[in-house]
Amino acid sequence: MPKSKRAQVVSLTKVTKKTREQKGALIQEIQQNAEKWEYCWLFEVGNMRNAHLKTVRKLWKDSARMFFGRGAVMAKALGTTPDEECRTGVHKLAKQIKGQVGIFFTNSEPEEVTAWFDDFHPDDFARAGNRATRTIVLPEGPVLQYHSVPPEPFPHNEEPQLRKLGLRTVMKKGVPTLEAPHQLCEEGKTLTPEQAQLLKLIGEKMVEFRVRLRARWDASSGEVVQVDSSEISPDERAGDVVDEAAADDAMFLS
Repeated sequence: MPKSKRAQVVSLTKVTKKTREQKGALIQEIQQNAEKWEYCWLFEVGNMRNAHLKTVRKLWKDSARMFFGRGAVMAKALGTTPDEECRTGVHKLAKQIKGQVGIFFTNSEPEEVTAWFDDFHPDDFARAGNRATRTIVLPEGPVLQYHSVPPEPFPHNEEPQLRKLGLRTVMKKGVPTLEAPHQLCEEGKTLTPEQAQLLKLIGEKMVEFRVRLRARWDASSGEVVQVDSSEISPDERAGDVVDEAAADDAMFLS
């Protein structure tokens, strides 16, 4: 009997691969920007969050262009050898493109760029694999959400989720309540998925999104200056996920 076409498993996470034409267009786009701007920075992101990367795009849209993701394509566009490079000396920067890094074109002076990114480090929620930066103990009584000011108790319909995540709650007057203090996490310990979700639910932020500038290419001299030789720590990479759609959007930050 022929197999029913209706009995097929369809992956909702499947992503269409980029065509040769699309990669070629991206290479051309990067090379055009290399000709246009005075500086090209290599950067790495700690505690990656797509929303914060889009904020960077918005704030720099009039004075910079950013490409993030697809490192092999970015390196090929700049050229990794003196014979292949699109601008004098830029191959020294291209050879450093490894892992989850991006390039940032601008005419802004280096002091302005470094000062801006040093100051831009918004707080965000930790993910599983991050280390707790402080010990959090939930007190006896109603479980509170600290998103709101003043904090408010969780609604009754969220009590099953709180119990599923490890809280021993009971219902008192329709409010999820702890009958004894509960240590949610301990400083320095790696967070579990359940702990990370609870921290997000109660509104406790434990990580900082950071863009770390690694090196800078200067069009006028053709030289590459190392800015920060240290790499993003494994803890800052924990839980980092850049979905394909977001990566595509981040590739053309104008």
